[in-house]
Amino acid sequence: MCAQRTEDYASGSYRRDGGVVNPLPVDAPEFVKRYFDYYKTPRGFHPRSGNSTDGWNTTSFLPFINFTLLDRIGEIRNAAMLVHGEKAHSLYFSEDAFKRLQGDNKELLIVADADHTDLYDNLDKIPFDQIATFRHEKNIYNYSLCIGDSHVIEREDTDCVLQLYEQCASDYDRAARKDRRGCRTS
Repeated sequence: MCAQRTEDYASGSYRRDGGVVNPLPVDAPEFVKRYFDYYKTPRGFHPRSGNSTDGWNTTSFLPFINFTLLDRIGEIRNAAMLVHGEKAHSLYFSEDAFKRLQGDNKELLIVADADHTDLYDNLDKIPFDQIATFRHEKNIYNYSLCIGDSHVIEREDTDCVLQLYEQCASDYDRAARKDRRGCRTS
């Protein structure tokens, strides 16, 4: 990886690792099919998305060699809610992370009959009610609610998640998925 970084610097461009495979092989694993259905179709395609286009820089993950994502998760003291689909291939990651979180202010919410990309934009499967309840019970006033890759809602009061959800859903429907920047409210 170090040699690649040197080459990238010298050339002034970055080697990319490729996004979601295209065309989709007939024997692709189910999770790859779900990613393809999202990133390679109008549903989720965006020209700046690594999964939709040519992927990330080959060296993007170099910093994680010395500091892996869960090394310090046990130090988190604020409330934490992990939301994952029961059919997601990566469910194990949230389960492992949850086990390493400390305290009683944590929750692992596994959404029935949902895969990874269902929780990007399937407004019928995103558990907004449970997220709002968790926030209210834990007195969380400042938060960011991420819906998939492209929708971020930020608010400072505790009673507006569902109202923002309705606004975002309306905006999302109105845009007819033409503008993939999504609903942004602040």
